[in-house]
Amino acid sequence: MIENKTRRGFTLIELLIVVVIIGILAAIAIPKFANTKERSYVARMKTDLRNLVTAQESYSADNGTYYGGAIPNPVLTYNPSSGIVITVFNATPGGWAAVASMPAATTRTCALFIGAAPPQAPATVEGQILCS
Repeated sequence: MIENKTRRGFTLIELLIVVVIIGILAAIAIPKFANTKERSYVARMKTDLRNLVTAQESYSADNGTYYGGAIPNPVLTYNPSSGIVITVFNATPGGWAAVASMPAATTRTCALFIGAAPPQAPATVEGQILCS
């Protein structure tokens, strides 16, 4: 009597093909994920600069000049997001400039200038936030 045994399971070739397909999908997905993180850092820097504009205008209305010190500071009602460093340049009654960076996460920076302040790279248009 001959028994007809059916084998259940996967062959080594089938498993190898699945591993290769997963590797290809991972090679596609990982760079896209890194790019998404980079864009989120830039978006956070832009948002912080927009919030700084509001704080600066409020400070100027109260004091007749723009704030030009370290951030955060109790004098200026503004705190940047965690990990973001904001530096204010050339704050005078006529204008100011600022650069936002996130040194722990990206080499990109965003900048803005208002009024008579000289632009800080990468800003080139007054009132417009530009990023490197």
